[in-house]
Amino acid sequence: MKPIKDTEAYRDTIATVDDRGKRIWIYPKKPKGRFYNARTIVSIALLAFLFVTPFIKVNGEPLLLFNILERKFVLFGILFGPQDFHLFGLAMLTFIIFIILFTVVYGRLFCGWICPQTIFMEMVFRKIEYWIEGDANAQKRLNKKPWTTDKIIKKTLKQAIFFAIAVIIANTFLAYIIGIEEVGRIATEPISKNWQGFSAMILFSGAFYFVFSYMREQVCIAVCPYGRLQGVMLDKNSIVIAYDPIRGEPRGKLRKQRKNKTTYKKEATASPSPESAIDLLPPLGDCIDCKLCVQVCPTGIDIRDGTQLECVNCTACIDACDEVMDKINKPRGLIRYDSDLGIQTGKRKIFTPRVIAYTAVLAVLVLVNVILLSSRSMVEVIILRTPGMLYQKVDDTYLSNLYNYQVINKTNDTFPVEFRLVQPGGRIRPVGDVLDTKAADVIEGAFFIEMDKNQLDGRKTRLTIEVYSEDKLLDRVKTNFLGPVR
Repeated sequence: MKPIKDTEAYRDTIATVDDRGKRIWIYPKKPKGRFYNARTIVSIALLAFLFVTPFIKVNGEPLLLFNILERKFVLFGILFGPQDFHLFGLAMLTFIIFIILFTVVYGRLFCGWICPQTIFMEMVFRKIEYWIEGDANAQKRLNKKPWTTDKIIKKTLKQAIFFAIAVIIANTFLAYIIGIEEVGRIATEPISKNWQGFSAMILFSGAFYFVFSYMREQVCIAVCPYGRLQGVMLDKNSIVIAYDPIRGEPRGKLRKQRKNKTTYKKEATASPSPESAIDLLPPLGDCIDCKLCVQVCPTGIDIRDGTQLECVNCTACIDACDEVMDKINKPRGLIRYDSDLGIQTGKRKIFTPRVIAYTAVLAVLVLVNVILLSSRSMVEVIILRTPGMLYQKVDDTYLSNLYNYQVINKTNDTFPVEFRLVQPGGRIRPVGDVLDTKAADVIEGAFFIEMDKNQLDGRKTRLTIEVYSEDKLLDRVKTNFLGPVR
């Protein structure tokens, strides 16, 4: 059989824009099938986590909080401040490496199953659209109809529900930033008292409404960089949603069963009967060119053309194709999760040298994250000798240096602190009273260290200061004591 020449002309345009650059509105057919059911279950679980988490408290703190404005972050009840920014930087680097590794192996599985844009669009807003306006053909007919009472009611109801859900989503995302209590206060108090917070709510709500009522699949196609990044991250071993051209080509409408599927006679008899004429036709692939895989696609692509940046791996085409295969008594999997190499050879090779390298880097980063998080102290103390000041003579025995200190409390508790000098022949004399630490705050102060000059090593003497709270060691800090030159 002569191989099909793939010109890849489909990559020159996208399905949602015509030749004049005008938006082509997508009306995807309502999907159904085992993958769609599985995605629905996963989406319900993730949506429940999203909307319930802001109400969960651990030790008086939210389970998750990302307060960028006040530089306060809480992960699973553990408070992180600006001084822990290096941990966030390392965690973000680990996440990026994980995304790269995951995409190299499994393609855009994240987009189809976990991405909030896909979950909200396909599992919330699209379902509401199907419920109010009907399936794809019904939506097309409704949009072409004049503005009757029925159309006005349906369109108004749909947009009102869309905006109400956008408001709920906006308030939920704000709860992750400023806390659920602050969101409740802004929502219940007069606007004049919280006009900034109220404006943020309106802007967030408007943005979400615009995305899910108008932008829709354009976010994945034109805004999100992940679709374009996958082009440089995927290779022939990556598991993606793919059409099997070896099994499916050449395409053709379903026709009467031939007596011999494996042979093709090039020369026909003089007067073949209708049934024998069918036998003389070339054998077709399993694809009957029904185009259901195109009709259910939320981004309007034809998966049979190959992997494309618009594909979000939503599995709708798999379910549609499997349903057709069941009806024509063909095995499922004409469109399936597979790699290019797997389709060509029938073998899957996941652990390539690139995957092994990414995995090794990821393992090291995860190990470093675990070590740093497990060794993270609840209190961080900074002690610095006051710049520009020399030592002072206290008496014939002792010399003193002035130090400034900061005690950073990373917990939600308030407790006293005490400084103790480890080296013999010295003592600490606070300037004023040492205040109790404040929950998730910083206290500052100063003290003198007085050292027996006979215990000094010379110009600089290394000292160790221990910080206690009620005989519990919190931190150990090293500093220098400046003395006379010997």
